[in-house]
Amino acid sequence: MPRTTLALTSFVSGELGAKLDGRTDFNKYATGAKTLENFLVHPQGSATRRVGTQFIAEVKDSAAKTRLIPFEFSTVQTYVLEFGNQYMRVYKDKGQVQSGGSAFEISTPYLTAELFELKFSQSADVMYICHPNHSARKLSRTGHTSWTLTEIDFTDGPYLSENTTSTTLTPSGTSGSITITASASTFAATDVGRLVSFSNGRAKITGFTSATVVAATTQDNFDNTNAVTTWKLGAFSGTTGHPSCVSFFEQRLVFAGTNAEPQTLYFSKAGDYENMTTGTNADDAMVYTIASNQVNRIRYLKSVRTLIVGTTGGEFTVSADGTDAAITPTNIVIKKQSSYGTANVDAQPAGSSILFLQKAKRKIRELTYNFDVDGYVAADLTILNDIVTKSGINEMAYQQEPDSILWCVREDGEFVGLTYQRSENVVAWHRHKLGGTFGTGASATGFGVVESVASISGELTEDELYVIV
Repeated sequence: MPRTTLALTSFVSGELGAKLDGRTDFNKYATGAKTLENFLVHPQGSATRRVGTQFIAEVKDSAAKTRLIPFEFSTVQTYVLEFGNQYMRVYKDKGQVQSGGSAFEISTPYLTAELFELKFSQSADVMYICHPNHSARKLSRTGHTSWTLTEIDFTDGPYLSENTTSTTLTPSGTSGSITITASASTFAATDVGRLVSFSNGRAKITGFTSATVVAATTQDNFDNTNAVTTWKLGAFSGTTGHPSCVSFFEQRLVFAGTNAEPQTLYFSKAGDYENMTTGTNADDAMVYTIASNQVNRIRYLKSVRTLIVGTTGGEFTVSADGTDAAITPTNIVIKKQSSYGTANVDAQPAGSSILFLQKAKRKIRELTYNFDVDGYVAADLTILNDIVTKSGINEMAYQQEPDSILWCVREDGEFVGLTYQRSENVVAWHRHKLGGTFGTGASATGFGVVESVASISGELTEDELYVIV
C-alpha cells in the first residue's frame, strides 16, 4: 500500500500530548502537531516562529525570585512593576523608570516567599494589594516617579461576629488615648492595629500590655465607660490574618479569605471602597460567609457577569436574586457552580470567561456561562496536551492582542503559551525556550529559565509581554 502524505492546513489544535498519538479518529488530530516549540499559533490557523525578546534591565537581585505585576492607569499610561524582597521598581515604554540616575524604587513589606501569593485589583491610578500576612494596602501613582504604598485606613469595620460570652470590655475614657480592659483573656500581641467596637464607639488598638489590657486610640467616641458584653473585634488583624484576595464588583470593593474566616467575603459600601459599615440599606457594606460541606479557602475573586469566587474546593458565583439587579444586603445570592477547586494562582479573565488553575496546578480550566445548563461550566483546556504543564504552573498572564494567548510560567522555568479563541474553537498549546543556560554541571538547563510574566497594553496594536528570565 503506497504512503500518503496529508497536507496540514491548520494548527488550531496546537501541540498534542503523547496520549493522543493513536487517536486518528479524533477530529482535532489533523490540526495538531507532535512538537510545537518556539512557534506561535494564530487563531486563523497558521503557525509562525515567535518574535525575539528585547533586554530591558536586570532585576535588583538576580539571585532571588522576583515578580512582575501590570499597572494600567489608561491605555496609554501603562507600567510593569518589579516586586522583589521588600522593594518595588517601575518600568514603562520598554525601559526602567529612573530617578537621579538610578532605578526608582520604593519599599514594600512583602518578602520573596510571599511575592507569588499577592493578589491585586486596580481602579484608575490606585491598586489594592492583598496578602494574608500583611494588612491590605493601596498603591497610588501620581507620576512616573511618584508612587506610594500605604495601609488602607478603613472608615469602619469589618468586624467578627458580636461577642456572645460573659466577657466584658471597659474603656478608661470615652475619647483620645485610652486603655481597654477585658474581664477575661481576649487580646493578643498581634492585635496591634486591630479595631474594636462597643458602646456606639470604636477604637484602634495601639499597644499590647496583657491578654486583658490593651492601649487604644478612639476613632469614634464611646458613649460611656461602662463595662459591656456587647463588643466586636475587627476581622482583619495579625491574629485573624488579613484578606488574601480582592476585586471590584458593582461599585464595591470586595475582600476575602482571611486565615480565621477563609470562606468569608467582605463587601464595601457602594461607591465608598474603604468603608465597611454594615447595615440593611441598599448601599451598606456586607459580610457574607459561603456555606459548604468543607472549609475551602477563597483563592481568587474575578468580576464578569457575576462575581466569580474560586476556592480550594469549588467555584461559586455571587449575584442578586433578581435578574440584572445590583447586589444589596437583602438580595445577595451565592451559588456553587463546579467542584474542581483552584490553586493559589490568580485566575485570568479572557473575554467572558475566567481561566483558572486547578488545585493540583496541572490543569487549566475555562469557567464560562452555558445557557444550555443555565450555569457555569469549567472545561479542561489541557485535555489535548496534559504534558505541557507537567511540572505545575506558578503564574499566568493573558495577552489579548494580537492573538489572544494565555502565557504560563512552569515550576521548572519553561515558558508555555495557550492560543485561546473560544468563538472559533481554537485551543492550541505551544512551548517556548529562550536563549541561555541556567545553572552549572549536570543540573544545568539548556535554555533560559522564566520566573515571571506580565502583559500590559502597548502603544501600537499589540499588548506588550514582559518576562523575567
